[in-house]
Amino acid sequence: MEAISSFLQQNLDMIYVVILMIFLGFEIINRVPSVLHTPLMSGANAIHGVVIIGAIIIMGKAESDNYLALILGFIAVVLGTLNVVGGFVVTDRMLEMFKKKNQKS
Repeated sequence: MEAISSFLQQNLDMIYVVILMIFLGFEIINRVPSVLHTPLMSGANAIHGVVIIGAIIIMGKAESDNYLALILGFIAVVLGTLNVVGGFVVTDRMLEMFKKKNQKS
């Protein structure tokens, strides 16, 4: 418990920055018009692709007995992949809304 307390005291500035980033990100995303969601989703997919590559590199460079790095890297790869695939599915569905529908006679 003492180790956790000292860690929090040493990194208090970073904890404040992370909390402020969460609030700022939430406010920015809420103010984005719905017309811009598709381009932003595509940009987010590209960023998460970089995250996946980074996680794979970290897992490859981790020592075989460093289970924490391997587990966190694996979780990062899985969650990043789910996010990319889900983002492309949502983007595809949104783009389908702008296509003209065939009228049946």
